[in-house]
Formats: sequence, C-alpha cells, structure tokens
Amino acid sequence: MHRSSYSQALNNGCFCLTLDSDALAHALDAELAAVQLSELVRERCPYLFAARPVFVAASQLDRMAEVIRAVETVVALPAYRKQVLGLAPEIAQRGRAGPKGAFFGYNFHVGQERLGLIEINTNAGGAMLNAVLARAQRDCCAEMKAMTPTLGDVDAFEKRIVDMFIHEWELAGWKRPLASIAIVDTFPKEQYLYPEFLLFQQLFERHGLRAVIAGPTELEWRGGVLWHGELAIDLVYNRLTDFYLVDPESATLREAYLQGGVVLTPHPQAHALYADKRNLTLFSDALRMKALGVAEAVQQVLLEHVPHTEVVVAADAQRLWDKRRHLFFKPVAGSGSRATYRGDKLTQRVWQEILVGEYVAQAFVTPGERQTDDSDAVKTMKFDLRAYTYEGAVQWVAARLYQGQTTNFRTPGGGFAPVYSVVDTFDSQIQDSCATTCQLP
Repeated sequence: MHRSSYSQALNNGCFCLTLDSDALAHALDAELAAVQLSELVRERCPYLFAARPVFVAASQLDRMAEVIRAVETVVALPAYRKQVLGLAPEIAQRGRAGPKGAFFGYNFHVGQERLGLIEINTNAGGAMLNAVLARAQRDCCAEMKAMTPTLGDVDAFEKRIVDMFIHEWELAGWKRPLASIAIVDTFPKEQYLYPEFLLFQQLFERHGLRAVIAGPTELEWRGGVLWHGELAIDLVYNRLTDFYLVDPESATLREAYLQGGVVLTPHPQAHALYADKRNLTLFSDALRMKALGVAEAVQQVLLEHVPHTEVVVAADAQRLWDKRRHLFFKPVAGSGSRATYRGDKLTQRVWQEILVGEYVAQAFVTPGERQTDDSDAVKTMKFDLRAYTYEGAVQWVAARLYQGQTTNFRTPGGGFAPVYSVVDTFDSQIQDSCATTCQLP
C-alpha cells in the first residue's frame, strides 16, 4: 500500500477516538478560574473540536512547506512587491522593513493525490485552540503513540508563539522589552473565536506580558501613545478583518499605526503582499511569474500546487458562467469563507452580485475526506489543512473538518482536528495492527 493511499485508508476506516473530553475541559479551564472556558465553548461553539484526527502522508506535509517557501521567494522579489503594492491602498506602502506579520495561515486542499493551495490568510485564527486540542489527545492504541504530539511539543509551540510576538517588537526597532499587548477585534466578546482570545491573553500573561482584549473603539491615541484605559499598549495583535483600517471604528488604531506609535501585527502591507486573492492569479500564471524574474524551479512548484485563478471581469462573464461547475468564487479581500461560492451552487442573483463585486474565480480542488461514525452512522466529512507560519517557517499544521461548501464550525463531528503524519510509523507491523483494529484493507 502506498503511503498516500495508506493515509486515506486510515481516514476512511480508523474510527478511534483520540480526543479526551475531560482533558480538553481541564486544558481550557487551566489558570482561568474566573472564566469557565470549557462551558463557554460548549455553549457558544460546540463544534469547535473534532473527536478524531486526520491522517496525512508526510510527503504531502513536506510539499506544503515547499509551496510556502516558494511563495515567500516570490514575495521577496522587488518586482513582485512593486507590482502588488501598486494596486494596494496607500497604507500598505508602509512597513518595507520591520515586522513580518504574525500567524499567516496557508490553507490547502488534499484530495485525489493532488495538493492545492487555495488561499493565504494573514490573521489566521485557531493556533491556540489547536495547542489546547493537542494537550487533550490520548493514545487510543500503541500505533498512535508515535503520532500523538507530546506535552513538550505543545509547550515548544506555545513558546514559539510568544517569541514570534517579541521578535515582531524587536523588528520594529524597539530596544526596551515588550511589555503589553492588546488583542484587537471588532466586538471581541461577540466573536465566535472569543475563547481563543482568552487563551492568548492567558499565554501572554504567563510569560510576563500585560495583555488585554479590546475592540478598536476602546483604544485611545494621546501623547504619542496608544492607550487602553490606563495601560499603554506596545503591540496590537490584529484580528480585525478591516485589513486596511478604513472603517471609522479603526480610526484610532490607524492613526497610531501611521504615527509609528504602536507595533501592529499583522499589518496592512502583509495583507496586500500575501492575502489579497488577486495574488493567486499571479502564482498560477507562468508568463506573469517569468516576467517578474521568478526562477523556473519556483514557478514549477507554484504552477503544480496553486489552482488556476483569475479575476472576474464582466467581459468574461459568459465563459466563466459556462465553466462555473469547475470553479470556486471568492471575494478579493474576503475572510472566513464569507461570500464564497461553489460554482455549481450559484444562482443568477448571486452571479450578478459577483459580477459587480471584486471576485476571483479559482479552479476547484477537491478537499480531503474523513469518514466518521458519530451517532452510530458513518458519514463523510470534508477537510482542509491549515499551516500556521511565521517568516516562511511552518509552526503547526491543523485540519478543519466540515460539511457544506466551506469550513463553518457548525457541523456535528466537525471542527479543528489534529493532523497525524503516517510516514514515521509506517511499516508492515503497524499496517497489520491497524487493519485488525480499524478493519482497514
């Protein structure tokens, strides 16, 4: 059995439960005595965590890292930066040196032996949730033990998270130690992933940093300092989807950023260089990459793994409509799967909205599939993979199980799932054992 087919066999036939619900509740509530975080998760987002892992061949994880390095190589080219930033708002011209941007998320589909980079996010959520999830995994059998992350692995991941924000502070040129962080999003307590904000706050405070969770309107710019109440804010961990700080609610944060009074990460330029979905049209176009001086080896990696993407324009309306069953439509500056549509589900009303909006059309890449047996019935779940990165290095890889058009955290049995590589433990003994335990072929 080939390794890739072996991982699919596990995804199809391994129904072992690896999530320890009691350990998950303990991990969520640890050091948060004033907030019953596990209860908050159960009430607000009961489908945040999947009970079963997703199995991925190590060769596919290696290819994901290769694609990420290829993107970073292109983004570093002066010609690319000039072209992309020339289309971006003026605020994105800032930051040519300094902070890189925390928590990029490269989202991949893995299906039918093909790996496809479907989008890049610059404020990817879920990293701390996946750290908690990793702490709550149990070895359901001896064969799983080598795949399950250790507490040491999770501790190291969390340490890398803190180090990343400290490094962002240092890259901005500050000599004194980082002292305070504001985790900022619009109406944060109403956000679906508010529990993660609490986990970040806890993590920062464990490492000696003052941390607050705030909406942008709770900030005040005075005396050349950004304030939250009486706390001077050094760094803002930006979870806003107002990527260029154009909304009235973002005015204070925009002023502080433009005046150099706060380190903002991720920042507007990072979004323009990486997350604007028009960039995918370049990464999937050989002629455009060649014109920018992209090395042939890098071109090959991107052309193989970035599905063809093009900007939707009215002149191509009929051609795109005719091909719609093979396309996925996404807003140029969208996030969180909002206003994204599979072409085979389009109505004429939505199609007209797409034509007058700013959209890209992307060749559809089949997502991976994971079989589950919740409620005594086997059902098929889709999954994508998210690689959390910093400065082009992969920090952690997670899966998101779902049903429907896009990830939604609303599917029973779905949510974030740990990713287990099958290669390090791949041998005939393990295959025989799993075939017996999980009834694999």
